[in-house]
Amino acid sequence: MHEKICLILLAAGDSTRFSAVLPFEKRVKKQWLRIGILPLWKYVLEKLKSLVAFEEILVVMDEEGSGYARNFVDAERIVVGGETRAQSLRNALEFVQSPYVFVTDVARCEVDETVCQRLLEARGEYDCVVPYVECVDTAWHGEEILDRSAIKLIQTPQISESAKLKNALCQGDFSDESSAMHACGYRVGFVRGSARMRKLTYLQDLEMLKNPPSSRIFVGQGWDIHAFEEDRPMVLGGVKIPSNLGLRAHSDGDVVLHALIDGLLGAACAGDIGEWFPDNDATYHNIDSRVLLEKIRAFIVGVGFEIVHLDVSIFAQIPKIVPHKADLQESIASLLHLSKHCVNIKATTTEGMGFVGRKEGICVNVSATLKFLDWREL
Repeated sequence: MHEKICLILLAAGDSTRFSAVLPFEKRVKKQWLRIGILPLWKYVLEKLKSLVAFEEILVVMDEEGSGYARNFVDAERIVVGGETRAQSLRNALEFVQSPYVFVTDVARCEVDETVCQRLLEARGEYDCVVPYVECVDTAWHGEEILDRSAIKLIQTPQISESAKLKNALCQGDFSDESSAMHACGYRVGFVRGSARMRKLTYLQDLEMLKNPPSSRIFVGQGWDIHAFEEDRPMVLGGVKIPSNLGLRAHSDGDVVLHALIDGLLGAACAGDIGEWFPDNDATYHNIDSRVLLEKIRAFIVGVGFEIVHLDVSIFAQIPKIVPHKADLQESIASLLHLSKHCVNIKATTTEGMGFVGRKEGICVNVSATLKFLDWREL
């Protein structure tokens, strides 16, 4: 039997404190760290579903991750978050029908069954019920030593009456539900939490994760074709190639980077270049394709992948690619923060056959290989 409770799992953060110390090629958002094959947010969600029979489930994601997250859910609704935790929660509450909401952060990745039961049992006595742990260290506030026995360190999940929480959050930005409810004069109750439910905030907190990421390999294929056009620069792989012809396109026509983008998106099962950068959007008119590649690189890394290898095949009768292979390899490796040995460039003609042989355009195929970032190595 379903409880009359809606779960709201907050996973829209940008992981600034967590990822700021990581190199560019490893700046994963912590909600996308892999536990086996599951992203962390999905792992937490499945654990919570095994403990409580929720009537509704809402997962709050950042705008870019929200579309990708839909690959991992069935009946759950994905909601786009806001600039702050409070705004993300307000966005989710717009969809809530249940009388109670059970709100937690994905960073609380260890869910304690006993704490959940305590919250459920106490929800009828208060407007908001929260778990806490005691302060075991000496606490200073300015020049004053606080009585640590009176300090409660608040955790999530927290249960609140939906209508009252909606009202409380209209009054401003708050760091959690209990502070919003308390500010509005609602009754806040406390139950004992668990030291196991600490937040995953910094790299050293990764020790709380039990299961390592899967060692699976993911391969994507990217194809692109562009026709020649006069009076345009020829740009391939971010490198300007001497030529009296360029490539016709909505953007700068870098057919190599376009195929590379599609290969990366294919390996991640994240759509294609046309979905991300529509050719009817003026934003991308004549845009430098290196800008587009950086957006995709950051996304791929942010959702938990590491680029392993790229194999680029360029089919062109003109211009001659072989003299520029080393420059293309270096350019692509630099753009993606890879070692050059991870990028292979191949070039061939079509022996005069087809549109390539007739010198009408260039075709590129890219095979991109990804793996899950192994957070044990961070």
